Formats: sequence, structure tokens, C-alpha cells
Amino acid sequence: MIVLYACNTETKKNDINETTPIQEEKAYIKISRDKYNDQLYGFWLGQCIANWTGLVTEMDKIGNIGEIKTGNFYTREDWGKPDQPSIWGEGIPSDLSPIIDFVFRDTNEIWGSDDDTDIEYMYQHLLYTYDKSILSPIQIRDGWLKHIKHEEENFLWVSNQKAFDLMKEGVLPPETGSPHKNEHFEMIDAQLTTEIFGLFAPARPDIALKIAHLPIQTTAREESEYISKFYVSMYALASITDSHKTMRQQIYWMANQARNILADSSYAAHMFDYTLKLYESGISWEQTRDSIYYRYQVNQKDGYDITSKNLYCNGCFAAGINFAASLVSLFYGEGSLKKTIKIGTLTGWDSDNPTATWGGLIGFMIGKEGIEKVFDRKFSNQYNIHRTRQNFPNEGIDSFENMAEKGLIVTDRVVKEEMGGTIDLEKNTWIIPLKDRK
Repeated sequence: MIVLYACNTETKKNDINETTPIQEEKAYIKISRDKYNDQLYGFWLGQCIANWTGLVTEMDKIGNIGEIKTGNFYTREDWGKPDQPSIWGEGIPSDLSPIIDFVFRDTNEIWGSDDDTDIEYMYQHLLYTYDKSILSPIQIRDGWLKHIKHEEENFLWVSNQKAFDLMKEGVLPPETGSPHKNEHFEMIDAQLTTEIFGLFAPARPDIALKIAHLPIQTTAREESEYISKFYVSMYALASITDSHKTMRQQIYWMANQARNILADSSYAAHMFDYTLKLYESGISWEQTRDSIYYRYQVNQKDGYDITSKNLYCNGCFAAGINFAASLVSLFYGEGSLKKTIKIGTLTGWDSDNPTATWGGLIGFMIGKEGIEKVFDRKFSNQYNIHRTRQNFPNEGIDSFENMAEKGLIVTDRVVKEEMGGTIDLEKNTWIIPLKDRK
């Protein structure tokens, strides 16, 4: 249960003629810890479903610029049809599914970790074991060095890999994400490893950004840092949406609130405004995706100049183009878990990242039972972090129940130490002061 209390309220119309209450100063929010526990379970389950579904088409379609070309993009007509090879697939489609479809794990199976979930798992583990609400540079460095494999396949890419190499050389965050030391600082890495900090600071994006600051700067700067902050803010705002509104209205409000994080001069802000404008125009998501491709990768508008840098796969891992792609699935998905995952899977580029991000967010909003209702089935609650990482308890096998419980304890600490909130033990609720939001 979420209950809002405030001295005064007013309403503000947004661009689609919906109203959202704005809480004034001295307001606070009550959030049920029992419900939040279920929502944290929903976050992990929703993220895993979306992550593994998106992996089927990861890097299948990245456009036709550069030495690596993959032909036309997918459309909605490709759902349920044979998967095509990725840029590194050597002509072989994904082994996850012969067709483009949802990927599930039954109750007798185990979800595997992936780079869209494992660093978040590690950060939660570090916050929990260190009894901290904010990690230090040394704690982050030691956590990376302990839990990430040094030699064999370690499931790190671009900026994460460079940051890890720098850590092994003795460099501490945030210098590991500095443009002077890490040439990959503009890549996607931070936005797929830090969203969870928004869940540790329910209803308070300002606190979420505070505790996520160093983890974000471990691998990101400038535009990629803005984008990561956008995602963290979205996750924190999920606890203060008006549950009487439709999911579409709630998502729309959250996105427009998080837009304030983006500097108006940034290409990220232009991407948001452009994608939203196309969505509101009523054209199809495919038309919007294609328009984004031509505007940003072909014509390099709004300061997005990745193409001119002649990077591998034309910067298909870049924060920018994948941010724009994620907005396509967010807006056109309209709060529907199935629809959002489908569009994200088909949109292109690093397709498992936007799907995991929004699958986790919507999964959190509707909780475990909500996800099961959407798909009309039960899922595995087991998670193997040792698929990609190492040196965790119980040989890496964990459960979503346990992961949610640890997240709840981390959130307890953030509520008390960073927000000045309290826990009502009798009613099992948090009482969280709300920063004045204008």
C-alpha cells in the first residue's frame, strides 16, 4: 500500500491531458514493506524474462553503416519468425530460441545471470554485506576484483572491461570512468548496471542519484552519465506514481519527470524529445525507430557524432542510440509488460538492455503475481549468479525471495540514513519524507 500525505496538493496537466498530483513541502509517503518485497521480486523476475528474451535478437540489427552490416531492421511481423544471426553469430542464429519469442525458465529450472543483471546483483550484495547505503571507491574496486573473473570469459564489454582493467592496475572509481583514462566512457555500460539504486530510494530520485553517483561514474561520463541518471530516476519514481491512473499514464508521467535530469543541450534530451514527439504523432513504432536511425546514425543530428568516430559496429554499444531505442519500447509499450518486451526485442541494437531495463521496471510496478497473471503461468524463482560472476555464497545459486529480502534491508538503511525516514514496525511500513517537487 502507498499512501501520500501533504499539506496542499494541486494538479498539473501534461501533454496528453492527464493529471498527476504534485505533493508540496512537508509531504511524506507511507510504503508497505510487504508489498515492496513482492515488487522487488517482480523486478528480478521481470528483468530476467526481458533480458533473456532480448538476448535472442541482441545485435541482430544495427543498421547498414560501417564494415559490419545487418540489413533491414525487424518489424512486428518478425515476432514468432526465425531469429537471424547477430553481428558475431557467424551466420548462426541465437541458440536461446529458434524463433523470436519469449524465453522463460520453468519452476524446475534456473535463470542464469547476464551482464544486464549481474553487476546490479553484485552492488546489492556489497551494500548488504558492508552494511552501507553508499559504497566507497575501495569497496567498489574490491567487489569488482573479487566477483568478476580475471582471465576467462567474464561477460564484460567496452567501458566495464576498461574500468576492470584499470582497477587491476590500481585505479579507483570514479577515475575508472574518466574520459582521460577510459576511452569507452560513452558506451552503454553504466545504464545497465545501476538502475537498481532507484529501487533502494523509493519516491526519492534525489537520494537515488546520490547513492548511485559513484557506481555510475565508475564507467560513465557526460551523456552516458545523464542517461544512466535518467534510468535511476525512473526506478525511484515508480514508487510514487498514482495507482489510480493507467499504466500508460504512470509511465508517461515518470518519463517526463525523469526528463528533467537531462541537460537541455544534451543529445540525450534531444533524443527524448524527438522520440516522444514521434510517438505522440501517432506513427508506428517501426517508423519512429527508422527515423531515429536516420536522424542519429546516418545524419548525426543533435550532436550525436558516434558514426564519425568509425567505431566497431558503428558504436552499436553506445549509450545514445540504445537510449533512443529504449524510449521507443517504453513509449509504444505503454506500460504493458508483454508489449514493451516485444517492441524492445525487435527494435534493434543491444536489444537485451532496453528490454531488461523496462522489464525490471514494469515487473517491479506489477509485482510477482502481476507478472504471472500477464503470462498466465508460473516461473522459476532460482538465479545462478555464477553463470557470469564468481565467489558468491551457496555456489552462486540464489532465490528471488532472498534477493528481494536483501534489497528490502538495503532500502531500510537508505530510508533511515539518507532520507531521514522511519520504519513503523507495527504496520511494517516506511514513512519517507518527500522532497518538495515542483
